[in-house]
Order: sequence, then C-alpha cells, then structure tokens
Amino acid sequence: MSSTNQDGDTSNHDQIFVNEEQVRQSSNSGNDKCGPGEDKEKKKNVNAMEWDGPDDSRNPRKFSTTRKVYITGNLAMLTFLATFASSILSPANQVLSTEFGISSEVSILATALYVLGFAFGPTVFGPASEVLGRRNPLSVGMFMFAIFTIPVARAQNPATIFTCRFISGVFASAPLAIKSKAGGGLADLYDTLPRGIAVAGFASATFLGPVLGPIADCDAVGGFVTMSHLGWRWTQWLLLILGISSVLLYFFTVPETYSPVLLSRRTKQTLLENRNVAIQAEANRKPINLRDLSRKYILKPWIMIAQEPILALITLHMGFVFAFLYLCFEAYPIAFEQHRGWNIGVGALPFLAVTAGVLVGVAIIIFHTKTRMQRRLQIHGEVPEERLIPMMLGSLFLAIGMFWFGWTSDPDITWGLNYLIDVYKMNANSAISINAMFRGVLAAGFPMFAPYMVSNPRYRSMDY
Repeated sequence: MSSTNQDGDTSNHDQIFVNEEQVRQSSNSGNDKCGPGEDKEKKKNVNAMEWDGPDDSRNPRKFSTTRKVYITGNLAMLTFLATFASSILSPANQVLSTEFGISSEVSILATALYVLGFAFGPTVFGPASEVLGRRNPLSVGMFMFAIFTIPVARAQNPATIFTCRFISGVFASAPLAIKSKAGGGLADLYDTLPRGIAVAGFASATFLGPVLGPIADCDAVGGFVTMSHLGWRWTQWLLLILGISSVLLYFFTVPETYSPVLLSRRTKQTLLENRNVAIQAEANRKPINLRDLSRKYILKPWIMIAQEPILALITLHMGFVFAFLYLCFEAYPIAFEQHRGWNIGVGALPFLAVTAGVLVGVAIIIFHTKTRMQRRLQIHGEVPEERLIPMMLGSLFLAIGMFWFGWTSDPDITWGLNYLIDVYKMNANSAISINAMFRGVLAAGFPMFAPYMVSNPRYRSMDY
C-alpha cells in the first residue's frame, strides 16, 4: 500500500505504517474493546498515518508560497556560505607561503582540502537526513563548520590549517548533501515545475559562493582584509560570525520539511494518545538498519554510476565544470596579479564577471522553465530531456569562455541538477551523492596544477 505524490512517482513518503499484527493484538486487549465498526475505524486510524487530505497545511508541499520562499532563502544562504568559505583563502596563498615558509603549491592545499571534504560529507549527512530529517543534521553540520574556523584563525603552523580546513569542508557539505540537491530538500517543498526554478536558485548559490569568496576578502570599512592590518586570519573570523548567525537563524525559524519524519512523529503521538503503549514501545525499539543505509548511500551510488550512462555523463560534465571553476581561483590571481601587477583586492575583481555569468544562466533557466518546459509538461507530462537544453547552451558558452581566457590570459595579448532528479526520482539521492563526490575530488585536484598551466611560458606563448 502506497501513496502517489504530486510528481507522479509512487513512494511511501506520505504514509507511515504500523505492523498489523501489533494493531490486532492491541485491539484485542482489555482496554481496547470495541465493536466491529469501531475496530475497523481504529485500525485505519492507527495503521495508516497520512496527511489529512490534499490540503493539509502541515504537509510541507502545502506551505504558503511566502513560507516556502523563506525556507528556500535560508537554505540557499547556508549553501552560499558553505561554498563561499571554500575559496575565501585563495587570494592569501602568497601570504600563507611567506608567513609559514611553505611553497605556493603547498599553500593551495588550504583550498583543495576544504573542497575535498565535500566528497566525504555526503556519505554521512545523506543517511542522517533519511533517519533524523533535514533540520537537525543540517544544523549540526553548519555549526561544526563554523567551530572549525576557529583553529584555522588561530593556527601557528600549516598542518593545523590544512587539517581543520578539511574537517570544516566535511561539515560544510551538509547543505550540499541535504538541501541544495533537489533529490533531498527541495523535493520536500516543490512540485516538478516550481522545483526547476528553485534548483536554479540553489545552483546560483553553489557557484556564487566560491566566486565571491576571493572578492569578499574585504569589508566596506577596513579595505581588503588580507591586505589590511587585520590580515588573512580575519577571513576565518568572518566565516565564524556568518556561520553561527546563519545556523541559529535557520535552527530557530525553519521547520522540519521531510514528510516521513513528520509523519513518523505524528504516528507516535497518535499511538500515545490512543494508549497503544505496546505499539509505541515497539516503534521506539525499531532499530536503524545500518546495512540498508550502507547499501543505499555507499554502494548504490557506485553501482548506479557504473550502470547508468546518463548519470555517468552528467556527473563527468558537472565535475569538470565545478573543477574548472576552482582552477580559475588559482589561475586568476596568477593571470591578473602576477602577470599584470594588480594588487590582491583588484586582482579578485574579475570574478565579478563569473558572477554576472551565473546570474544570466539562472535567468535563462527560469525563462526556459516558465515557457517551453511548462508547455511540454502540460502536453506530454514529465520530459526530463527538457532540462538538457539550458545545459547544452551553457556548455557552448563555457567552451567559448575557456578559449577566450586562455587566449587573453597573457598581458601581452590584446583582450577584446534538475535533469538527474527528473530521471532517477526515488534514486535521486544516490545519483546526487556520487555526483557530489566526483565534483569534490575533481575540484580538489584541479587547483593543484593551475599555477603550472598559467605560469609556464610554454603555454603562455602558445599561439591560439
């Protein structure tokens, strides 16, 4: 017995069941004597807990638009902060090299290890969100992310910086694993069409965070932090302030949105109120099946990427795009600061062009969703391939932009996640987790060879 959600896929997300034998035994107990009609009704009420009709206001998908936007905004803010922290130290690589006596290649580990943490976090926060819901694991993850910025800010050696940056990255992956991927959090709130717009917003938060990180090594009063008397350590104090304030706002103002957890709590409350103590005790004793969780979140993603060409190709593409973005964090300072002599603050301003590109991309996705996608959805139902059109357009402009940057990087040359979710539905979490792990590994590796690509005279003098 199952319920069909509004996306057309069948799931058990809207009903929580209690063992029928327990209900029968409870119904036959001395305190629960009733007639046949009453017994049938009682079984129905206890055995299948679901939302009170299609318009139940407690169902997260039936929240008001204002409430959904507020929740989505909070989640986007946490996602932005997690990715913002990944690149905020990249302009300070030379400062770290000088202060701790390490090579510039080693100093890049402050960024690379943080991003590598994104590859490991989903294996923890994915299962946690299925068992405990979205709110608590996300709050714990972002709180611990903020805490681990303290030892980085107080570090007296590079080992402390690298270790704590990696751990901070693992915890910061919580919003990426739970909420920013529509296979998890956004599907709690939105149906197919509006979810496309919400995913576009989250994609912008994911990319704007690391893009604005180097620019935000500054404040409005003190000037560029890394260049000022405050020094690079204040980038971490800034993350601590933003992290603690954001997670407190989220924890105290955003409700749980995962239907199975909400219905499970409601079931237990109903059983307790109906004095079904035996069933309540059994429900509380139900163990968490670690084998099933391990199979779903550790083995299944790898099985899917080996067997599903769609997932493999989309993951490869997204991993390359994400990795290229982090390559730019190391290439831009070399191209604009070392080659052109710009200072650290001005040298980070070219990232504003990437910001503009992300915003234009979001606008294109929203326009496509509200026009062609909406018409196709009304005529043919769900057509996952429609999600590919903006991606193909973006891929074309990405190739042009890469060529353009490579052509003009030398100053002597004159310069002039929706698709996967629609396809895999109930397996979207597994598809997204392997995608996130792959992106994290690539994004951690690309910055390591960026200096050689941009600085090597052999490449700089190449005639494009």
